[in-house]
Amino acid sequence: MNPNHTLNDVYINRIAAFLPNEAVGNDDMEAVLGMAGGLPSRVRKMILRSNAIETRHYAIDPATRAATHTNAELAAEAVKQLFAQGVEPENIGSLVCATSYPDQVMPGHGVMVHGLLPEIPACEVLTTSGVCVAGMAAMKHAYNAVRTGEHSDAVAAASEAASAIMRGEVFQSETDYKKLENAKPEIGFEKDFLRWMLSDGAGAVHVSNRPNEAGLSFKIHWIELLSYANEMPACMYAGAEISDGLFQGWKAFDQNYCRQNSLMAVKQDVKLLNENIIRYTVEKPLAQIAAKRKLTAEEIDWFLPHYSSGFFRDKVAAGLENIGFAIPQEKWFTNLHSKGNTGSASIYIILEEFMRTFPLENGQKILCYIPESGRFSTCFMLLEAVKAV
Repeated sequence: MNPNHTLNDVYINRIAAFLPNEAVGNDDMEAVLGMAGGLPSRVRKMILRSNAIETRHYAIDPATRAATHTNAELAAEAVKQLFAQGVEPENIGSLVCATSYPDQVMPGHGVMVHGLLPEIPACEVLTTSGVCVAGMAAMKHAYNAVRTGEHSDAVAAASEAASAIMRGEVFQSETDYKKLENAKPEIGFEKDFLRWMLSDGAGAVHVSNRPNEAGLSFKIHWIELLSYANEMPACMYAGAEISDGLFQGWKAFDQNYCRQNSLMAVKQDVKLLNENIIRYTVEKPLAQIAAKRKLTAEEIDWFLPHYSSGFFRDKVAAGLENIGFAIPQEKWFTNLHSKGNTGSASIYIILEEFMRTFPLENGQKILCYIPESGRFSTCFMLLEAVKAV
């Protein structure tokens, strides 16, 4: 980069969220998703008591149980809402789309979303993958595209259609095989656990090199992403197996094994998660970032955490306190209880409601926290409220 080149300030001008169909309450979840092996889940109520989620959305018709949206369609709907808010599609120079689980292996998720948005002319399109931090990787690319001056306007989107791989039918081959082996047709806790944790939704942001002429914008001060895969094994994964410490992807298995073991289902090592998530996504990274950015907790007016379960709320608070960065919980905002855990889209959906409903004052600082248990990554983003005079 030319050392004389001045970097642009970057602003979030518009945020949109799209949540498919009517909200689904805890008592209706299993009817919508279906029972695995024809048996009610033994852990559902326990998981729901712990995660504090009361409602969520699924891209499933509750009457027919057919899918109502693909993952790409969810993302496209969120981007269309940006257009409805006044974003001009012809100005978009970069479109970056994130997801944990795309509809297909290839083409990339981003170009499939672009294909549903003919309003956007030929432009730079990227896909970011992973788990929750994928959404912030998309936002960081959009931020950098504008910051460097390569583009004046960019859109980042994140979407999840988790229900497509959590419906009871997905596990039919596995449960049928267990019946043949005279075993109880139950799926393992590492799979069943996530059926009551994940849900569907999408969000999108429009970023540019100028604040809004009227109303509220968010200036992005910085986005920091850190991976600890150099220290930690995989914890949340799909399309793979871990046996005796060996991680093997789906290409190593034949089709029968994949079907009989629901290989493509999302799995999580809950013990590994609980023992390490705070250390590797709060304590170690934020201590490093705060020192680098000369950031103190006293500067933070609002804290927007994406945690996957209410179980972790007090643990996040304790982690912040452990590194001398305590943020009083009255400064926190999350909509996990009403919108569910939508993975990479969660922080977009949190930001959309926060920007739309909170009486923010000019200059207030907002710290966003997005952890990922895939192989223990994390992201922190610092925003500043900018109100047009």
